[in-house]
Amino acid sequence: MRLFAIADPHGNYSKIEELLRIAGDVDVVLIAGDITNFGPDEKALELFEKFSQKILAVPGNCDHESIIKVVENSNAINLHKGSIFIDGVRFIGMGGSNPTPFCTPFEIQECDFEENVSHMLENVEANEVLVTLTHTPPFGVLDMVGYTHVGCKALKVFLDRADLMICGHIHEARGIERSGKTIIVNPGMAALGFAAIIDIDIENNKTNIDVKLIESDREVN
Repeated sequence: MRLFAIADPHGNYSKIEELLRIAGDVDVVLIAGDITNFGPDEKALELFEKFSQKILAVPGNCDHESIIKVVENSNAINLHKGSIFIDGVRFIGMGGSNPTPFCTPFEIQECDFEENVSHMLENVEANEVLVTLTHTPPFGVLDMVGYTHVGCKALKVFLDRADLMICGHIHEARGIERSGKTIIVNPGMAALGFAAIIDIDIENNKTNIDVKLIESDREVN
């Protein structure tokens, strides 16, 4: 299964088609929030129309919570507080962000993150391959702004539990890190032409995950 992961397009979708061309054959598209730049909600439809593949999306803190209804009425799947099983892989998601200093439209208290994440994990079997799609990163991983960690503490429960975590939110923290068995990926700002492709191969009860960060003006080696 090949995943095409983007985050933080902020309403600028001009690089998406080139990124898709670079990515090649893609099975599932993952969108990790900040689909719009403070709205309008319907702007998201312009992005979704660029994909023929299955789309899984969560909103970001710069989206209004009302965008969820637009996603649900589109060709995309709303993964916020949701779960879906595709080709042997369990996907669960949580949009919005923990509180920021900027009073953005879709911020969630840590206690509410914790409650929702705990509820979602109740339905995940221990032997399932698990991919999480969130806007904000877990605290301590790909979450530095200056010298400060700003990630969500409640999302740390996924570390060494999930096989793969896709997040965004922190524009300057594009990269790939590992915590235990978990690979955490921030694809970078899609508005600037950044994305990631992730190949997941499951064979003989073993899961291999290969991640490549891609840019709109550079080919994959």
